[in-house]
Amino acid sequence: MRQRETTGEFTENLLDAALARAKLSPADRGLCQEMVYGIVRWQAALDWLIARKTPGHEQKPALQNLLRLGLYQIFWLDRIPPHAAVHETVELTKFLGYISHAGFINAVLRGYLREAELTKKLLEGIKNLSPSIGFSQPEWLVEKWQKRFGDEKLRLLLEWNNTPPKTFARVNTLKTDAGKLIEKWREENVEYNFFTRDWTGENLIFELKSHPPLAKLASFRDGWFYIQDPSTLLAVTELDPQPGETILDLCAAPGGKTTFAAQAMNNEGKIIATDISEDRLKLIRENCKRLGVTIVETGDASTFNLSPASFNRVLVDAPCSNSGVLRRRVDLRWRISADEISRLRHTQLGLLKLAATKLKSGGILIYSTCSLEPEENLSVVNEFLATHPQFKLESSRELLPFADQVDGAFVARLEKTI
Repeated sequence: MRQRETTGEFTENLLDAALARAKLSPADRGLCQEMVYGIVRWQAALDWLIARKTPGHEQKPALQNLLRLGLYQIFWLDRIPPHAAVHETVELTKFLGYISHAGFINAVLRGYLREAELTKKLLEGIKNLSPSIGFSQPEWLVEKWQKRFGDEKLRLLLEWNNTPPKTFARVNTLKTDAGKLIEKWREENVEYNFFTRDWTGENLIFELKSHPPLAKLASFRDGWFYIQDPSTLLAVTELDPQPGETILDLCAAPGGKTTFAAQAMNNEGKIIATDISEDRLKLIRENCKRLGVTIVETGDASTFNLSPASFNRVLVDAPCSNSGVLRRRVDLRWRISADEISRLRHTQLGLLKLAATKLKSGGILIYSTCSLEPEENLSVVNEFLATHPQFKLESSRELLPFADQVDGAFVARLEKTI
C-alpha cells in the first residue's frame, strides 16, 4: 500500500526519527540501520529458526526480537563474530530487565552456534522447500507469483526483494546538465555509474555508488538532481508533456514525476498537482522549490475548479499495493494483503473516471502503478475501457525487476478520441 493508504508509520520513518535523536557514530548508525532493516526483512526465516528450538512456545515480543537480533547477526552478518553477537544479545537482555530470561536467550543462540554449518544448509534448503519462509515473504504472494512467473523467475524476484535498493539520481536540466553535475560530483566525492534504458536515454539517470549524506551536498541542496528510481520515469516518458501545455497530475506526491514533467516542458505551461493531504502537498512544493520548478500549482482536487475537458494530458499515478517495490519498504511485505489489492481497484477506477472527464479530445491519459499485479494494472485499464468507448489503449508496458533491473512498474497510455 502506498504510504498515503496506510495509517501506521513505516519502519524507515520510525528508525530515521529514532536515529535523529541518538548520538551514534556514522559506523554505529549504519550498523543499527542494517540490523533493523535486516530483521524486519528476514522476519519469517528468523521466526522459523526460533520455532525450531522452542516448539509450542510463543515468546514475549521483546524476547522474540532479542532472539531475532542474535540470530540475524550470527547467520546474516559477516562483520560481527558469532560469539560476540551472542554475548552482546545476552547483555542486552539483562539491560532491558529480562534477567531471568538471559539463560534462555543464551541457550537458544549458543545451540545454533554449535549447529552453525548445518543451519546454514537448512536455511538454503528451505528456500526450495518453502520459498515464503526461505526468502521471508508473504506465502500468498509467493504462491501468486509462482503461478504467474514460474520457479526460476520467482526466485530471481524474491532475491531482488531481499537486496538493499540502489540509489539513482535524475539530472535536473532546468538548472544544469550531466557534464556539469558529474564535474561537481567529483569535487564532492560522489561515485557514480552511468545508467541507460530505452525510456531514459543517456545522461539523465545515474546510479550513485557512494556519496556523503545528501543534505551535505551542494549539488543536492541547489537542486541539480533528484533521487528517483529509473522505473518512475517511464510514466512521464509515455505522457510526453510538451512546453506550453496544461497537465493534470493526480496523486502527485512527493513530486518526482511532477518535476520531471516540468523539466520535459522546459518549465513552460502549467501543471496542476493534487494529492490527499497537506503534508504530501508540502513535499511537492519543497521539491519544486529546490529544483527551480515554477509551473506547478498544488492542492487537493477540491481546491481547483477543474473544468471538464480542460487538460492536454492527465497522469494518474494510482495508489496501489506497491508489490513492485518491496525491497524499498522493508516492512511493506508484512502489510500487503490480497484484500487490499481488491479494495484498491475501486480507488484506481475512480481516479481513471475522474481523469477522463478532465481531458480534452485528442488528449493523453497515463495510468501508472508500481504494482506487479495484473488485477491492479491491465485489468483495471480494460474495465475502464469497457465503459469509456471514447478512449483507446495506445500502449502498455510492464517493468519487471528480474528482467529490467529496476523497480516494478506498469504504465498504460490511452488517447481520448472524441
